Amino acid sequence: MAQIDPVELAKALIRRPSVTPRDEGAMDVVQQALEGLGFSCRRMRFGEIENLYARLGTQGPNLCFAGHTDVVPPGETDAWTSGPFEGEVRDGVLYGRGAADMKGGIAAFISAASQVLASGAPRGSLSLLITGDEEGVATHGTRRVVEALMAQGEKIDACVVGEPSSAETLGDMIKIGRRGSMNAEIAAHGRQGHVAYPHRAANPVRPLVRLLDRLQAHRLDDGYPQFQPSNLEVTSIDVGNPATNVIPARAVARLNIRFNPAHTSATLADWLDAERARAEADFPGVKLEMKVHVSGEAFLTEPGPFVETVVEACESALGRRPELSTTGGTSDARLICRMCPVLELGLVGKSMHGVDEHVPETDLRALAGLYRALIDRYFARFG
Repeated sequence: MAQIDPVELAKALIRRPSVTPRDEGAMDVVQQALEGLGFSCRRMRFGEIENLYARLGTQGPNLCFAGHTDVVPPGETDAWTSGPFEGEVRDGVLYGRGAADMKGGIAAFISAASQVLASGAPRGSLSLLITGDEEGVATHGTRRVVEALMAQGEKIDACVVGEPSSAETLGDMIKIGRRGSMNAEIAAHGRQGHVAYPHRAANPVRPLVRLLDRLQAHRLDDGYPQFQPSNLEVTSIDVGNPATNVIPARAVARLNIRFNPAHTSATLADWLDAERARAEADFPGVKLEMKVHVSGEAFLTEPGPFVETVVEACESALGRRPELSTTGGTSDARLICRMCPVLELGLVGKSMHGVDEHVPETDLRALAGLYRALIDRYFARFG
C-alpha cells in the first residue's frame, strides 16, 4: 500500500479555501485519501456544514482522530508573503491558512495511518471524525456528529484531537482537559428622560454597572487540580446613546466566563441570575434581562493508561516527555468527551490564525511519525 506524504496532502488541503462555513472541496480531499487506504467514509451534512466520519475495521478498540478542515479568514492578503491558499513551501517551511490549525495535523494523521497499514491492519479499528465547523459557531459540526454517532450506537474507545497543542517544540505539551466557556448578555431596560430631571427617568446604566462590578469582584475559585482559576471578563458595554443630555432607555453588557471543573454552567448561570435579581431589586423602574449561551463544559481526562500511552509515544518518537496541560481556549474535545477519553496533541500553534501561518516540513513529517508511534503503542496495549 502506498504511503501518503503529509506535506503534499497538507498542500492539497490548504489549496481549498475552506473558510468557515465554506467547504470548497476540502472534505473531498480528505475522503479521497482515506478511501484510497480502505476506510469506509460517511459524509454527514448538517445545515450547510460538511462533516465526515471514516472508519477502518469493525472490531474494538476504536481509536479515533478528530480534526477540522475549516479555517479562519486570512485577513489582509496583501500582508502575506505568498497567497494564503497557495500552499507554498519556502526554505523547508509550508505556508498557508490552516498549515498549523489544523490541516497539517489532519495530513499528518492520514500519513501515519498509511504507514501503519503498510505494515498490516491494526488489532482494532481506526477512525477519523472531521468537521467543517470548528472555527465557527460549532452548531452543525462535531456536536451534531457526536449526537448522531451516539444515537446509532457507534463506539469510540479513545480520541486524539489534532489541535496545535504544542507550545514551543513539537510534542512538548498535551492538552488533557479544557476549561468550560459560557457567554451572558444582560440587557437593562429603563425609561428615557432628560439628564436634568432624573426623577422622571429610570437610568438603566446604574444597575448594570453595579451588577458588573459585583460580578467582577467575586472570586469564583482558587483553581482546581490541574486547572487555573476560573475567570469572568466583561467583553462589551453598549448604550448606543449619541446625546449628552439624554438618559438612555436601554443598556446592554456582555461577559464571558472560563471555568474549571469546580463549576458547571448551570451553577454559574444560577449565580448570575441571583446577582441579576439582586441588582434589579435595588433599582425600581429598571428591568434586567439575561441570556446565557454555553459553548462547552469543563472536562478532564485523568492521567491513566491512555494518557500514559500517548506520553510514551512522544518519548519514543521525539525523545521528550510532554507537559500535561489544561490551558488555552476551547476545542471540539469538549464535545467528544461525552463519548470517550480525549486529549489534544498536534503541531506548534504559534502562527495559527496569523499572517503567514506556517509549519516546518520537518515538523509535519515528525508529527506523522509521532502519530504512527501512538497508533502502534495504543493497539499494542489495548488491542
